[in-house]
Amino acid sequence: MASPLDLKQIVSNWQNSGERVNAHWSGSFDDYLALVKKNPKVTRNAYQRLYDMIMESGTEDYIDFKKQVTRYKFFDDAANNGKDAVFGLDVALMKLVNVLRAASLGYGTEKRVILLHGPVGSAKSTICRMIKKGLEAYSKTDSGPLYTFEWVDEDGKLDGLLGKGAKVFPSPMHEEPLLLIPEELRPKICEELNRGQEGTFRVHIDGELSPPSRFIFRSLMDRYHGDLMKVLSHVRVKRMFLSEADRIGIGTFQPKDEKNQDSTELTGDINYRKIAEYGSDSDPRAFNFDGEFNVANRGIIEFVEVLKLDVAFLYDLLGASQEHRVKPKKFAQTHIDEVIIGHTNEPEYRRLQDNEFMEALRDRTVKIDIPYITRWKEEVNIYKKDFNSQKLRGISIAPHTIEMAAMWAILTRLEKPKKANLTRLQKLKLYNGKTLPNYTEDNVKELRKETIREGLEGISPRYIQDKLSNALVAAQQNNKGSVNPFMVLNELESGLKNHSLLSNEELKADYRELLGVVKQEYEEIIKAEVQRAISADESALQRLCANYIDNVKAYTQKEKVRNQFTGQDEEPDERLMRSIEEKIEIPESRKDDFRREIMNYIGALAIEGKKFNYKMNERLHKALELKLFEDQKDSIKLTSLVSSVTDKDTQEKIDIVKTRLIKDFGYDDVSATDVLHYVASIFARGDVKNK
Repeated sequence: MASPLDLKQIVSNWQNSGERVNAHWSGSFDDYLALVKKNPKVTRNAYQRLYDMIMESGTEDYIDFKKQVTRYKFFDDAANNGKDAVFGLDVALMKLVNVLRAASLGYGTEKRVILLHGPVGSAKSTICRMIKKGLEAYSKTDSGPLYTFEWVDEDGKLDGLLGKGAKVFPSPMHEEPLLLIPEELRPKICEELNRGQEGTFRVHIDGELSPPSRFIFRSLMDRYHGDLMKVLSHVRVKRMFLSEADRIGIGTFQPKDEKNQDSTELTGDINYRKIAEYGSDSDPRAFNFDGEFNVANRGIIEFVEVLKLDVAFLYDLLGASQEHRVKPKKFAQTHIDEVIIGHTNEPEYRRLQDNEFMEALRDRTVKIDIPYITRWKEEVNIYKKDFNSQKLRGISIAPHTIEMAAMWAILTRLEKPKKANLTRLQKLKLYNGKTLPNYTEDNVKELRKETIREGLEGISPRYIQDKLSNALVAAQQNNKGSVNPFMVLNELESGLKNHSLLSNEELKADYRELLGVVKQEYEEIIKAEVQRAISADESALQRLCANYIDNVKAYTQKEKVRNQFTGQDEEPDERLMRSIEEKIEIPESRKDDFRREIMNYIGALAIEGKKFNYKMNERLHKALELKLFEDQKDSIKLTSLVSSVTDKDTQEKIDIVKTRLIKDFGYDDVSATDVLHYVASIFARGDVKNK
């Protein structure tokens, strides 16, 4: 019997945790200054906080085709088990973080709009979403606290200054409490706060109070005849947490129909209900500072499809980026401290380039290309995140299914190589880290450099995800236990006919041709796996290897070989040796060199007291497997699977092969049977090619 849930105990533990206790810190302005003295980083600006947040997750350096690349672990989204993890965009993300670093140091990029540019589905929105979620979480940690303030009138002596019957007036834009210090005092206060501090960070007060706080501050200064300490006695500082849902420090703006766009959505609007209370629409307390720019103060604002904004909005954007100020209706320009990041697709960006009236915006943007992935294994990771055994119930995905869908996606994004002897498939493998004859890392670097729009065109990951989903649903409806690559490739091909973003028939034909390339590659993969499963008899491989070595030894030493059955000395079996060597394309003219190479290697091992094993030589191992497969496939009668007529002995051998496919290659019973049937049909056609 299950034990009852003790909700009270769970809640008590949660409330007593250190994080919850620290979460609701509040104190006087003096308390806050003491806190700043102890930890100056609580006063960081938005760019500094964002950069520190990313760096805190750690980095990892690696070399990619002779280029030093830094991977930022923040974008692995480990906190959410990789739900929004970004794959294969390390170079683009490195450029983004470099911009944030420069902005955090005040080198000028803090006065720019960060513009993520790329094709649909290239992870622009995901990157923004991760940053916003990260900031929310970071503001709750011991490393990322930030504070704001509210005006208080506990005794009700301020004659309604904070509002009729109000005892508390929160800062409407969640401002930094140090902005309460008058301009003339700031150098002295900063000097005291920075004295004796270790590290490179120094407190710097930049900006002014928002209109309502400024109004209250001036009124209190008048009331107390310039006594700043009495004014600050009405200030209560408290810790704040960034939250998009609560509209604190994180804003998102999405363009609507041009006729319905209104700049007050960005900068706030008059609260007509408050006019009667305060007597004027120019009283800042009668204004709602709830535009997205106001809301995002101290954090980040995301502009979705930023280049679809009406021109009137762009003027607000220019001031916000360059001057860090926005202009609410009827009020002076108001200081903001926030990261401005937008994203856009290719058509809108081309329109920006062609529009001479947008020159000022172009000059104030830092464009960062977020292309499609062009590395096969990274593309595979995107789909395995959503289509895996943990998420799928009642159906499995056969080995190579996701890999083949990802391969096609990558092929559509690659430009045709200029070298006549290089195919797109070979280019894909080179990009993926495979070595090909006559191609060095320098050659791969050149291949990348000679491309113009590689990664900015092609099939979106969303299309692949949709078709994988379709194939899974269709398989479940048809009571098939497994989805294989052919089912998915057929879905991908049928979807091209009505693809919403593809109108070019020539391009569709090219993509269909690439599907044929992928199908052929898949056939080669499964033929090789079945060959290896059939020839995976350890003892048979050892016997064949020993027989080959005996003959090679006799051949190189010009001796004879004793026949174990007849006891007679015979010439080395040239036919056997060549049948093995031909499997790895050793020509007749090179056979002597290869045989001497093998014997020299065995001799060197013997000197060290080691015994030769066929697994030590990859080429020989492959040749032996292929030879054994050729010898055994007829005895196994795999082709009988096509006619479904098998005797008991053959069925036992087929079951052994199937078991090996399941154990060694990750198949389940359904997919192993499917692969065996398909490869058997190829053998039946007699078109087996040795790889």
